[in-house]
Parts: sequence; C-alpha cells; structure tokens
Amino acid sequence: MTPLVPIPAGRFLMGSAEFSADETPVHVREVATFELEQHPVTNEQFAAFVADTGYVTVAERDLDPADFPGVDPAVLVPGGLVFTPTAGPVDLGDWSQWWRWRAGATWREPGWPGPTADERPRHPVVMVAYEDAATYAAWAGRRLPTEAEFEYAARGGLEGARFAWGDEEFPGGRLMVNRWQGRFPYENTGAAGWVGPSPVGTFPPNGYGLVDMTGNVWEWTTDAYAPRHVVPGLADTAVDAGGRRNLLGSASGETSGEASEVRRVLKGGSHLCSPEYCLRYRPAARSPQSEDTATTHIGFRCAR
Repeated sequence: MTPLVPIPAGRFLMGSAEFSADETPVHVREVATFELEQHPVTNEQFAAFVADTGYVTVAERDLDPADFPGVDPAVLVPGGLVFTPTAGPVDLGDWSQWWRWRAGATWREPGWPGPTADERPRHPVVMVAYEDAATYAAWAGRRLPTEAEFEYAARGGLEGARFAWGDEEFPGGRLMVNRWQGRFPYENTGAAGWVGPSPVGTFPPNGYGLVDMTGNVWEWTTDAYAPRHVVPGLADTAVDAGGRRNLLGSASGETSGEASEVRRVLKGGSHLCSPEYCLRYRPAARSPQSEDTATTHIGFRCAR
C-alpha cells in the first residue's frame, strides 16, 4: 500500500485570480493535520484490490436502457472515454474532437495502443469513476481527500506560487511535470519520453515529498463542484446549482441541470494539459467531472 505522508495543519491562500474564474475568489483556508498518499494509486495496487474483493468498476458494468430513454440499446455497452489524437489542428473549444467513447475500455485496458495495466504496474490506474476510487479508499482503510486538502498538499508549503515548485515553469531549464509537449491535440513529443501517463515518481517531488500532485493524471476529490469557490461569509460565492452548499466536501454533490449528473472537483491536471489549451498543472487549478465518468486521464490517491 502507498506510504502516507504527514501533512501539517495550517492556513493557506486557496485559489488563483490569474487564470480561470472558477479558481476565484482567492481566500484563506484552514486545513487540519492529515496524511496523504505519496503517489497516485497504481495499476498494481488497484489490481490487488480487485483480486481481493471481486470489485467491478463502473466502466465494466452493463448499462440499463431505462436510464437512457430513446437510445438504441445496441450501443449501451460498457466502456469509457479514450483520448484520441487528431490528425492536425482543430477547434480547441470542441473537446469531442479528441475524446471518443470506446466500448470495452477499462482500467485493465484503457483503450490506447500499447501496454495493458499488467504491463504498466507502476503507472497510475485510470479509467476509474468516483465510486471506484471511493470504494478502493474504504477497502484500504482510507478516504479521498477534499479539494482544500489536495491543493494545500500540492503547494508543498509554497504560499501563493503558480506551480507546485515555484513561479517559473522550467527552473534551470528542467521539466518538472508530466504535461503535453508540442501542439495539442495532434503532436506530442512526450514528457521525459512518456506519451501518456508516466510511472509514479518519474518527476521531482514537491516540498512535502509528494509526487505527481500536478500533471500525469487528474485526481478525484470529495468536493462537489461549483463555478467559484464557496467561501464562508461571502454569499455571492456560494453558487447553489442544486439547492445545496458545499464547504468541506459534501457527500451530496452538485448538479449541473441534469438530475442524474453529480459533478466532483478534479485536481492536479494531467499529461494532456498543454499551455495553449489547458494550463492546469497548477495547485490552484480545478475541473468538474461527472462522478460516473471514467477516462484515460483520471486517477486518484487516498488520504487519512
């Protein structure tokens, strides 16, 4: 099981006013002492969980036609979203240009060309939905982190820095994170030789000794997503899409208009983040994701 790193209690400036509106307002947040796994859960570790419990992930389960009225039952098969490079430049405002639903894509075989999970034991497990991550955490006697815990830990003690290692993206000319290299979404020369997720710990740790807190794979947190940070005492930031407020990781989630769609906050960015499209390999960056979605760039780590 992944070693746990003790994270001291403290206060920090959460968010950023420099990039996306959903990272605002910048505010002081307090975090109690906790522990966080040193790296994301790997294929090897997730395989041990499945072998012990017989667990079937969301992406592997049959779909109920009753949940998808009007859809041809023939296409309602298990699978997930697989990143597919385009042949050349495309409209970066249309994510459907590079994401494809692929039947049969699972954590064992995420759907891209190349090695399976068995052949990549030290790579982060991907193609896991929120329920899969939470169930693994409970099996391990742990839990998923809140958004505030994740951001605080990702900063590694650096107050207000743009990146997990400081304000300069390439200190001393050194690549510090697994992110897209080249023209997104069609040309990627790879980070340290890796096109796609890299083995955990390939890139330098942050100030707390944690690896892959930014880049490599996005990671699930328990917080429901709102388009701005919810700050106690600031009513205009308490965006209430589903009639609820979320301060410390609500179990109820936030809906985006569809009753069945609950979205959680992802943190950390991934190997698909490109400066020209997705500058989100930063501690303050965040992204909403439907909790029933499994993709080739989302993983998780546990806290306690």
